[in-house]
Amino acid sequence: METARSGPDVASDVPQIRGSRQIQCDVLVALAECRNHRKWFAQFAEPYLGDSPIEIGSGLGDYAKEWIPLVSSFTATDADPASVLELKKEMAPYPGVSVRQITLPATERAAHTCLIAYNVLEHIDDHVGALRSMGLLVRGGGYIVLVCPAFPFAMSKVDIATGHVRRYTKRSMRAALAGAGLEVVSVRYANSLGLLCYYVFTSLLGKTPSEGGTMTFYDRLVVPIVRFAERIIVRPPFGQSVLAIARVTDGGAGQAGRRTRRQPGN
Repeated sequence: METARSGPDVASDVPQIRGSRQIQCDVLVALAECRNHRKWFAQFAEPYLGDSPIEIGSGLGDYAKEWIPLVSSFTATDADPASVLELKKEMAPYPGVSVRQITLPATERAAHTCLIAYNVLEHIDDHVGALRSMGLLVRGGGYIVLVCPAFPFAMSKVDIATGHVRRYTKRSMRAALAGAGLEVVSVRYANSLGLLCYYVFTSLLGKTPSEGGTMTFYDRLVVPIVRFAERIIVRPPFGQSVLAIARVTDGGAGQAGRRTRRQPGN
């Protein structure tokens, strides 16, 4: 995805174009401005990083910059060659960081301690094949941390314009992980109020996220409250995102039909 910072400071109408690079750019830049949301979601992966994680779909590198200080080495990736060039510039000041182009599904093997993929899997037609490929990049006993958009009813013109082919529920995410031969550790929803706001904003009002305005207000004033409530008070029965933690078994991924382990409350 391109990384030029452009677009209006207010919400705009969503064009009837699937996979629009301009819409992708505007959404990516708008999300980069949501610092509270990013720090909140970055913490979900921290307990599983190990010393040499890899991120699939690093985009502008905003999440990578949250994790880099916590590890010995870090691999940032993207599928788009232009984005990889921009990512290399962003990562240049950070020693111990390598940048690569990776497109999934693939057959490459590696031994990373963890793989993180935030808002990536929903773009890939063969998502089970992509998950198998992710498992091949992680050593036995390592983890895969996923964040994906939740609930098919919230699929909007914005989703289509940014190349989404699906949205997930806990059940569909568990099925995909099991089909890829990964051990399910935890699957839950996050950012409950965000789902309602997103649905109203994109499906009912027909708008697209952009810098400033509504997203800045939500990130600064609402996210801290929702984050506190979901961490201290209640685990929500719905959310804007599905957060999934999976473990690569010693035998590796790709062996469908393994039993999955559920934690209480998941």
